Amino acid sequence: MKKIVLFLFLQGIFISSCSILEPSTEGLIKGNGLVTLKFVQVNDVYEIAPLNGGEYGGMARVAHIRDSIKKQFPNTYLFMAGDFLNPSLLGTLKVDGERLNGKQMVDVMNAMDFDLVTFGNHEFDLSEDDLQKRLDESTFKWTSANVRHVTEAGIESFSTKLEFTKVPISDFATFKALDTNGNEMKFGVIGVTLPSNPQDFVYYGDIYNEAVRAFKLASEKSDLVFGLTHVSIEEDRELARLMQSIPLIMGGHEHNAMLVKVGKTSIAKADANAKSVYVHTIIFNPTTKYHNVHSQLVFVDEHTPFNAKVERIVAKWTTLLDEKLKEVIANPDEVIYKPAIPLDGTDSASRGIQTNLGEIITKAMAFSYQNKVDASFVNGGSIRVDDMLAGQITSKDIFRVLPFGGTVLKVELKGKLLKEILDYGEEKRGTGAYLQRNNVSEAANGDWLVQGKPISEKKTYTIALSDFLLKGLDIPFLTPENIGVVKIYTPKDTETAADIRKAIIFYLNSLKK
Repeated sequence: MKKIVLFLFLQGIFISSCSILEPSTEGLIKGNGLVTLKFVQVNDVYEIAPLNGGEYGGMARVAHIRDSIKKQFPNTYLFMAGDFLNPSLLGTLKVDGERLNGKQMVDVMNAMDFDLVTFGNHEFDLSEDDLQKRLDESTFKWTSANVRHVTEAGIESFSTKLEFTKVPISDFATFKALDTNGNEMKFGVIGVTLPSNPQDFVYYGDIYNEAVRAFKLASEKSDLVFGLTHVSIEEDRELARLMQSIPLIMGGHEHNAMLVKVGKTSIAKADANAKSVYVHTIIFNPTTKYHNVHSQLVFVDEHTPFNAKVERIVAKWTTLLDEKLKEVIANPDEVIYKPAIPLDGTDSASRGIQTNLGEIITKAMAFSYQNKVDASFVNGGSIRVDDMLAGQITSKDIFRVLPFGGTVLKVELKGKLLKEILDYGEEKRGTGAYLQRNNVSEAANGDWLVQGKPISEKKTYTIALSDFLLKGLDIPFLTPENIGVVKIYTPKDTETAADIRKAIIFYLNSLKK
């Protein structure tokens, strides 16, 4: 079925978006005083190339979808609802002594002629200098109503630099569109971002207050105003309730496709890594101001052609990846494991259930300390491959799974704190704070067990965990200052535990012996 839908889109004849309009949808699409807008939406895209051996995703395919629609519908726009500069394995590589940090994504998106993007929380993984470089390299527009730049001169808008000046990133963007009869309309797009990634150089205004403020300003200059957000679905719902006349919010942050209706507002989120895109069709009558919105999820798979220009740029970067990886590991294409069943590295699984990939990662963490730990766990959000790993698993695949890298710490914790950590991870099922675990299970009554025995609150347990977890970002109370943290061991650079990815490779290689 998805192949049929995609074919219809690519042929430019998918017109069910107007099926409720009378008297003739065919005539309405062609003009007759109406403006037809097509929005192609992606969000949370970390990989420029297709995943799972080319089965799905790929920015060159997204470019082909947009270009094919635009051939028949000139008022076609490409939007990104945040999270694209980081993380990715490519982004961690150094070229001329400097990490790419999203440079490859901006290069690809420039070639795709994106119309507008907003910040995701992962844009602020970058340093202030690196983020500014990516902003300056962008040929597409950015917008944000609530994200501001903290400078020595005070709080001001982020900006992009031109040759002789800099242009502030606006609270909203406006676009003009024409129908075939020359009728003109203007529409605005506002953007907001959730404050989940605090940085000294970033100020987050209140999501709701700033969105409403920008919506009012944009409404004064536009016939319609749409949202381009990177917040949780609950926050998107509240935005829809506060701005009841906003017809469409194109959202990000969640990694699975959804289409939610709140009053007259549609909230749409596509699958992460361009497994799918949303194509929104808006029909607008400039005379009566009547409008209709229809949203269609389009899957991006092996049947979707590539845009040749974009594919050449993608190939340039993927070739560089192969070359640079050889500087880190001798043979990145070495086959280190052949799973009997595919390893589940998808976002939805990593953040919600115990997976076979999570089991391998956490077993490797314990193995890096000669299994002289009581248990091990890692936050599901650190698993970024969003892919099923089948067939021959290579060292490169492990680096794709954990592009952030990081060390494996050996931490002595009081049982009371250990319970609190496990409870919190379970409460956060569906988010990056969910824990993939080893030697930890639940009893029938819900009590936590370590190596099959109930946790004693007064006992001290030795746990292998990722250094990221001890920063308190996913689990706020898990920091070195917590009184339940008794002792922390940080591995030396020469130890297996110094790089979680190399620890996994070492562990999997040991299984072959």
